[in-house]
Formats: sequence, structure tokens, C-alpha cells
Amino acid sequence: MRAGRAGILGWILFDFAAQPVFTLITTFIFAPFFASRVAANAVEGQALWGWATAVAGLIIAVLSPVLGAVADAAGHRKPWIFIFSVLLFVGAFTLWWAEPGMPYAVPLAMFAFALTTIGAEFATVFTNAMMPSLVPQQELGRLSGTGWAMGYVGGLLSLVLMLALIVGSPETGRTLAGLMPLFGLDPQTGEGDRASGPLSALWYLIFVLPLFLFTPDLPKGLPISTAVHAGLANLRATILAVREHRNTLIYLIAHMIYADGLVGLFAFGGIYASGIFGWATTEIGAFGILLTITGAIGAFTGGRLDDRFGPRPVVLCSLAVLMVASLGILSTTSSSVLFGIPVAPPVAGDGLFASAAERFYLFCGVLIGMVAGPLQAASRTLLVRVSPPDNITQFFGLYALAGRVTSFLCPALVGTVTALAASQRAGVSVIMLFFAVGALVLTAVKVPGAKRA
Repeated sequence: MRAGRAGILGWILFDFAAQPVFTLITTFIFAPFFASRVAANAVEGQALWGWATAVAGLIIAVLSPVLGAVADAAGHRKPWIFIFSVLLFVGAFTLWWAEPGMPYAVPLAMFAFALTTIGAEFATVFTNAMMPSLVPQQELGRLSGTGWAMGYVGGLLSLVLMLALIVGSPETGRTLAGLMPLFGLDPQTGEGDRASGPLSALWYLIFVLPLFLFTPDLPKGLPISTAVHAGLANLRATILAVREHRNTLIYLIAHMIYADGLVGLFAFGGIYASGIFGWATTEIGAFGILLTITGAIGAFTGGRLDDRFGPRPVVLCSLAVLMVASLGILSTTSSSVLFGIPVAPPVAGDGLFASAAERFYLFCGVLIGMVAGPLQAASRTLLVRVSPPDNITQFFGLYALAGRVTSFLCPALVGTVTALAASQRAGVSVIMLFFAVGALVLTAVKVPGAKRA
């Protein structure tokens, strides 16, 4: 079965639909808002956000392979995507009520964020598993890269919409475009920042519809009650016989490690900048726009490089750049770069990113944006290349497990080290270890039919 143009477009638009959750909520709008205005202070906010991310990651780690195995037996993917889309919508919309100063704001925000993350990640598992049935294998890299690029476009457009029309500065009351916020949203109570949740939910609802309407699903398999027993039995057999798929296992371990580092980088990049430079939503949002533009270019280009050279070289090169850029970010404070070279600190009223330290941080962020998309797009095509085709959803469940089984560990470590050291910099420094070890393990993976660079 191969999909027509409308079906492929519907699949690609899933990334476009879901990306605002990660752009607006996880990274650039709500997460820094939570750390700086909902939590007591930035250090406590970073620690709490890390633990909320850890809880969501643990739930996803436990359930992903089980649900993947059941879906392989049941056949259809769309019913599962629908169920988890509901969780995403409800969780994201609930963030609106996390008002600063209210006694319930912190636990409500943490719970709603965890629910949103669980819905988005599980919906992605089943959407990814549709890939092999849509295009020939030699076109998977282009399909995956185009999907990620469209995701970045969705994140960019939603971020521009938020900053230009919805999020107002608490100091001026106006948006980045100099306008009063739409709907009379009050910057003093963070209504614009909190609106990132409902906007992400509505955006997803609109743009996920083509997937349900036009993208072909796999034929129906076993009834759900039978599929549960068959899927669990198949999962158990797969785990017991995992030695027969040693190459896939090595890749899943590598992905488990470096994906955890990427989760940590996305979860704390905006929070870290907020604490180091005192950036508000306007600065972090502008930073996000730049990263999103470079990310879209990188994902689109990375898909072509994937088809030409294979996914493993793309992943390894991306990890190398991430390590260099992360080290650059950790070397930066408001008054120094490269671990001690003094520069003039930011001065209020000097303009956007006026200081040398801010511009260096911006440069490192651009590097991260350029390679994060290719890394994620090539990672999922690499799984298709090294996995048995008859159990692809199950292995995408294991892939989500590999991406999440320790994903609670990195945010938990960041949160714990941040709290113990009372330092955001110390907490974020643990992320680099995950990139280095993941790249080392990945060098042992063999890709069938891999092309030589």
C-alpha cells in the first residue's frame, strides 16, 4: 500500500500540528514563564520542570512498547492517535489556569504539562509507525525530513503569532510588534504566556484533521481484546529474542542515551537563558524564532543528506555539533564567554541581544537549531533501516521506549543537580554526557545497504 499526495501531505501535517506543543509549551513560552513567574524562583522552577518532565518520561517509557505491540496486532493506527490527541488537547488547554500567585498554579501546571507531553509523544509513536506504508524505503529519508521541516514551520508560525499578537511585555503591556495583546490579555497575570496552551491545543486540532481524513491506515487486524493478548505475547517474544536483533538493540541503546540529552536540552534551553540573562518572553521568543528558522532549514536539508549518505552519518555529525554548541552555551554567563573571557554584561534599554554574551549564546543556539531537526528525522529513518519490517510499530514502541526509558533520568538529574548546587549552570552541564556516550555507542551500529560518504 502506498499513499497518494493527499495522504502523504496529511501525514506530514502531523508534525506541523504537534510542533507548537514543543515550541510554545516545552521550550520557549510556557516553560520559561513557569520557571520565572509561576515557581518561586528560576532555580526552583528549573528543578520542578525537570521532575515533571521526568514523570511524563517514565510513564511513556513503561507504556510505549506495550501499546506498540498491541497496535501491531490490531492493525489500525488512527484510533490510537485519536485517543492520545484527546490527552494532548485537554492537557494543553488546562495550562491556561496556571496563574502566578495562585496556590494551585504549580501542581496544576506540572500535571497539565505532563499530560500534554504524554499525549503528544504517544500520538507521535503511532504516526511514525505509518511511515513504511506510505512511501518506498528509498524515499523514507525525504518523507521524514520534510515532516520535521514542516514541524519547524508550524513552530515558527505559531511562535510569531504568539509574540506579535498575544504575549505582551509586563513592562510595556505591548507585544513584540508593538501592539496591544489580542482579546485584552493581561501581561501582568501572564495571560499571554498561559494562552500558549490553548493556542497549541486548537492549532493541533485544526491541522491534525488531514491525517485522519486523507492518510490511509493499515487494514484492521485482530479485535482489540484479542490484539491485547497477541500483542503482549509478541512483545514478550521480541524481548526474549532481542539477541536475534542485536544490531537494532545497539541502535536503540544509542538512541536512548542521546535522545535523553536532546529532551534535556529542549526542556531547559529557554529556562537556562531566562536565568542567566534575565530574558523575558520577548527575548526568549525571538531566540526561538531564530532557532526555528534554522531548524527548518536543517531538517529539510538533512532529509536529502539522509537519502544520499544514509541516516547514521547524519546522526553522528549532528551529535558532534550538538556537543560543541552545548559546551559553548555552558561556557557563557551574562558577563563572560568561553569559560572566563570577560565581556560587558547586558544593560537595560540597550536593545535585543545587544551584549556580546547574548550574541554568542545566540550563535550556539543557531548551531543547535541547524542539527536538531536532521538528528531527529534521521533517527527515525535509521530505525526503519535496522528493524524487522513485520513488527515496525512494535519497534517504534521500543524506539519510544529507547527515547524515554532514561528520559526521566536526564531531567531528574538536571533538576536534582540544580537544586543541590543551587546553580542552573551545574544542572544543565549533565546534558553533554548523554550526547557523547550516545554517539560512541552509535558507532557500533551497522546499517544494511548503507552508502559510503
